Amino acid sequence: MRDQGIWEDWVLYMLEAVERTSGQTIETIHAIKHALFDYKHRIRAGYKFYSQDLINNLFTHPYTKIEFVQRDLKVSRLTATRYLDALAAGGFVEKQKIGRNNYYINTALNQILLGNAE
Repeated sequence: MRDQGIWEDWVLYMLEAVERTSGQTIETIHAIKHALFDYKHRIRAGYKFYSQDLINNLFTHPYTKIEFVQRDLKVSRLTATRYLDALAAGGFVEKQKIGRNNYYINTALNQILLGNAE
């Protein structure tokens, strides 16, 4: 490569790739931030059980489980189940049973991470 004088082309190619990837990452971060604030405001307005710990739980991973809500919010299993089922009914999460466990997929975050954000 060095002998053929194409270092400059290679460096420019790599810099363009870094720039493009950085731009996509920034767009993803902005989309996640927007979704987080949207969930925060809508859950706060519509549900008595709103808490910042709940929002953090929903946006730590693309999904959550009853056990995670129990742990993070320090509530009973029954209370955690009620919270998540209410959020599923409200369209914030999608409830999926896999084996013996229920998973609650954060609809907005999942769409962003899959590259299908609107």
